[in-house]
Amino acid sequence: MIAVTGATGQLGRLVIDALLRRVAAGDIVALVRDPAKAADLAAKGVTVRRADYDEPDTLATALAGIDRLLLISGNAIGRRLPQHRAVIEAAKAAGVPFIAYTSVLRADSSALGVAVEHRATEELLAASGIPHALLRNGWYTENYTASVPVALQHGVVLGSAGEGRIASAARADYAEAAAAVLTAAELPAGRVYELAGDGAFTLAEFAAELSRQTGRAIPYNNLPEAEYRGILLHAGLPEGLADLIAQSDAAAAGGALFDDGGALGRLIGRPTTPLAASISAALATG
Repeated sequence: MIAVTGATGQLGRLVIDALLRRVAAGDIVALVRDPAKAADLAAKGVTVRRADYDEPDTLATALAGIDRLLLISGNAIGRRLPQHRAVIEAAKAAGVPFIAYTSVLRADSSALGVAVEHRATEELLAASGIPHALLRNGWYTENYTASVPVALQHGVVLGSAGEGRIASAARADYAEAAAAVLTAAELPAGRVYELAGDGAFTLAEFAAELSRQTGRAIPYNNLPEAEYRGILLHAGLPEGLADLIAQSDAAAAGGALFDDGGALGRLIGRPTTPLAASISAALATG
């Protein structure tokens, strides 16, 4: 039995889809905070169990009989460590023999602010004694294409990444990698996967590709981190999210989001999704 936490989230749903292409629906367990939001998964034959990171009692029941667990990192920045600890402790109590965890690229040395909780979670996994693999995901290209509507509205791409090269990949690429690890004939216990896109781009190149596809001149305006953070706050983003975005951009300027190891493409057995394709998809749905 393969279980996926956060199965109704953006990454979780894609992982379930990827698993359904590899194993029978009856072998998949979707762990979700609100089972009502997973009715479509249940209709496909996937087992749905309630599992709330903030309610440890739900985790013990949800993890019974699970052989392979994907722990998708929570999205509550600043609260993720106790949430992850609750899942790991419940998995150990339930005798789960393998965990794959979605960490962040080079978590052990990254300058990204988000890496702090990921490093601590990796340490919890090591201390637990549970065989595990680390899926150190780079940035999702969707982190940038989500801003396409705003860029089109204002005629500019804003950021603080300077000339930093960003080796992002589509969220579906990372989901496929997780499914590959979870269904491997021989569990990759102890493996650390540094996962990133095959190609890399600067935000100026992102803006150039957006300009090419729209037929408009949309430049990239590089800003100091503090100024960019202020603009994000003025746009209505919560303080924590504005801090995260601006700090991540500044870290990207120093290479925090670049990797040319090619591990993601090898793991999924195909090239990762090109930037042009992700921008085209964003324009088609925006």
